[in-house]
Amino acid sequence: MFKNKGVLLLKITKKKIYPPPKKYNFVKKNKMATKRLEAYQDVLHREPKHIDFHGKLSDLFGKNVFHSEQMREYLPSETYKQMMACITNGNRLERKIADQVASAMKDWAISKGVTHYTHWFQPLTGATAEKHDAFLKPLSPGKAIERFDGDMLVQQEPDASSFPNGGIRNTFEARGYTAWDPSSPAFVIGKTLCIPTIFISYTGESLDYKMPLLKALQAVDESAVAVCQYFDKNVTKVIATLGWEQEYFLIDSALFNARPDLMLTGRALFGHAPAKGQQLEDHYFGSIPDRVTAFMREFETEALLLGIPVTTRHNEVAPNQFECAPIFEECNLANDHNLLLMDIMEKIARKHNFRVLLHEKPFAGVNGSGKHNNWSLSTNTGVNLLAPGKNPKSNLQFLTFFVNTIAAIHDNADLLRACIASAGNDHRLGANEAPPAIISAFIGTQLSRILDDLEMNIKAGKMTPNDKTELKLNIGKIPQIMLDNTDRNRTSPFAFTGNKFEFRAVGSSANCGSAMIVLNTIMAKQLKEFKKSVDKRISNGEGKDEAILKELQRIIKDSKKIRFEGNGYGEEWVKEANKRGLSNLKDTPRALQVWHDKKVEKLFTEMNVLSPRELEARREIEFENYVLKIQIESRLMGDITQNYFTPAAIEYQNKLIQNVQGLIQLFGDKNGKAAARAQIEIIERISLHLNKMRTAAEKMLDQRKAANKLEHAEEKSIAYCDNVKAYFDEIRYHADKLELLVEDELWPLPKFRELLFTR
Repeated sequence: MFKNKGVLLLKITKKKIYPPPKKYNFVKKNKMATKRLEAYQDVLHREPKHIDFHGKLSDLFGKNVFHSEQMREYLPSETYKQMMACITNGNRLERKIADQVASAMKDWAISKGVTHYTHWFQPLTGATAEKHDAFLKPLSPGKAIERFDGDMLVQQEPDASSFPNGGIRNTFEARGYTAWDPSSPAFVIGKTLCIPTIFISYTGESLDYKMPLLKALQAVDESAVAVCQYFDKNVTKVIATLGWEQEYFLIDSALFNARPDLMLTGRALFGHAPAKGQQLEDHYFGSIPDRVTAFMREFETEALLLGIPVTTRHNEVAPNQFECAPIFEECNLANDHNLLLMDIMEKIARKHNFRVLLHEKPFAGVNGSGKHNNWSLSTNTGVNLLAPGKNPKSNLQFLTFFVNTIAAIHDNADLLRACIASAGNDHRLGANEAPPAIISAFIGTQLSRILDDLEMNIKAGKMTPNDKTELKLNIGKIPQIMLDNTDRNRTSPFAFTGNKFEFRAVGSSANCGSAMIVLNTIMAKQLKEFKKSVDKRISNGEGKDEAILKELQRIIKDSKKIRFEGNGYGEEWVKEANKRGLSNLKDTPRALQVWHDKKVEKLFTEMNVLSPRELEARREIEFENYVLKIQIESRLMGDITQNYFTPAAIEYQNKLIQNVQGLIQLFGDKNGKAAARAQIEIIERISLHLNKMRTAAEKMLDQRKAANKLEHAEEKSIAYCDNVKAYFDEIRYHADKLELLVEDELWPLPKFRELLFTR
């Protein structure tokens, strides 16, 4: 704790007494400023909490997961085979099998000291949820057993009334169900067995991200297998894969606790840019600080125990920004692992006196944080469908899936924009190396040339043997050019990077499920339509390869406007995109309006991913979520300007006034004012910015009151965006000017230089 010793603050610990830096010697006056400086001093002597682990990381991998090897050990052989068939092929499990799996899962968990179990699910809050129940079952006074059977494994009944439901459920109708997802293995955290599940309403509608994601993955599997049959009859399953890259900021917990805006919104609503930010780019890929390394080692260890294959860590561009990334996994499992890792990071960070910021734009003026979704399709025969092969046949297959992906992006660009829309991502998109809000696809100059050649060179009539030979020769060259085609365009929302597409526009706090539901659904629809068109051409007498090539030619031509190779930040691209007819949906309320489109409803209904009622519910939830986040930020801005900045500005102004009065008393009126010219100017500037800040805050309050009277969530979200949020920048501008004017020791909140450069 801190004690006042005259003008000296001392931090007293069991080991040492640390005097504060001379710069921060002060008499306690402003309580909030004192809290800020105490927080800063508390950080100065943090030491890394070293985690000792000796051995191979591979020895840790999956130790706390009930994976296939554990099943093989704990289950009878026939039960194991049926369970694996359920996981691999989606076969239905009999009740007897579920009982055996539950018993084995319980025995395995108890061997690890587990006492409780929970159905781990993903409600539409964006976070994960769990309700813990004990294995314990009393039998009689003084006697009990551990019980866990098939019914308890397969289904649980959490309260559904308080989770977002978009009108599907009334508040008084509490019942909802979680149902086991066997394709994602159970795992142990602490003393609890966690069972990944879907979450549905009493009437069967989805209330989560997992259920529609599983349906979208099934849809793309069926459509892709049908197309793969043109090339390889051995393909019976296609798996969508996902590799996410998680960016985040680390802030010392003491400084975090002294910033109410970081605590309640995840981002700094105020703060003047420090003299040094990220302009030197010296943090990027630099040496990782010891404290941060210790944190990373511990959360990576926990991740490996849970079967999360995290292999990459590095400093990102902004100060105190970092990134981790795993090896690719099946999409559903990868999404579960990302949500699990975010939770682990939060818990481990607290142990190391850090707080993790997953907001898309915690600090103005430096890079925001994304969660790049690297997506591809792989077959049960081990082929990556978005990687060129070694011969013309495999490359024609590659081109088929490559071109159809571009077409799916082209036809559903607004839907892709909607699935990554959020209040946080609105701050990030289009700034500091984040892609713009205009959806486009980058494929590189070499592949662009190949597509252009295909578009121009395929004859309208029946192809001659020479035509086919020439095309095969050109297609056969694809692997040789790929090394020159894998550079990434950081300004592209959707970039091809050699053997996958990278959806860069996804925000760091997002559930990947939202983007993956949309991407896999639109791809399933596109492949389905492609096969229908090719089959029609074949029935009209065209050869299979010729039919595929001509259909690809048509698609290349129709989707050409979505391809863009240049700088997505330039004003020229905004004009060019408008000329091409591409949407520029700059804010979340406008982006979410695409959910009204009848084409969208038809798409999700036809692909059996989301019903019209589920779509409507999700739309309402997204609008309401946007309103609540902007509302919280608005309230907090009013609170901080009134209760933090105004008193600090007035206190410093009073000190200056006393100084001016003293000079006038000493030198007389005329000479005293001349001597105090600088002080008077600062007093005037403080008054100017203080008055303008408070006036803007009052106008914002009036607009918030007006917006709150609106009944419909969509209408209210637009009002909050256009009328309430419109004052944020003005309020912040004047507050940040006050930060530069007010004496450092009186300023109540930790400054950016402390938040970003204290490790």
